[in-house]
Amino acid sequence: MILSQQYRSILVVTSVDAERDAVMRGIQGDERFTVIAGGVGPAAAAASTARELACADYDLVICAGICGGFVGQAEIGSLVVATEIICADLGAETPEGFCSVDELGFGSAKVSVDQELVEQLTNSMKAAGLVAKKGIVLTLSTVTGTAETAAALAQRMPDALAEAMEGYGVATAAQAARRPVLEIRTVSNAIGPRDKSAWRIKDALESLEKGSSVLREVLS
Repeated sequence: MILSQQYRSILVVTSVDAERDAVMRGIQGDERFTVIAGGVGPAAAAASTARELACADYDLVICAGICGGFVGQAEIGSLVVATEIICADLGAETPEGFCSVDELGFGSAKVSVDQELVEQLTNSMKAAGLVAKKGIVLTLSTVTGTAETAAALAQRMPDALAEAMEGYGVATAAQAARRPVLEIRTVSNAIGPRDKSAWRIKDALESLEKGSSVLREVLS
């Protein structure tokens, strides 16, 4: 894979150690990558990312980890590469429903990514035999836990594939440092009622490892 941009130093931010370890197994000791567990939630992720970006010069920032997938959009075990990173709960409640910070005129809850790189990465994952999709990944401080909330979120964000807790935090720190950002997720559970017996965290971590191996090849 030939890219117009050379990525000599890449920061990968996960939330917890298990995700970090899966990524590190996938990149196989590639010294271009620095992989950290930055904490759970957008605030911790933003702070950890900003600290790393202040200490070293990176060409690319990646948020990586497991996630919940919307039913019918992203299957358990599949990989999702974000085409846009959106903080889905940044805004205000109104009598007419949720109003995003964009609609309020106080900034933006959306961070764009390099679409060419997203396309190349998704296609390479598919070529490696992995189930991979590209689409919107949502960030929430409180992840969905009921069928009613899942249905409301899916109606409000019909093009979203998945939800997690750190992407927007990582992305805003990267954006402030004027660095490109990606978000890569593997689906461990369906978005909706919190049925832990149906979660497939081990499978999702294995997919994250495999996806990280492809990432290493694409960015080589």
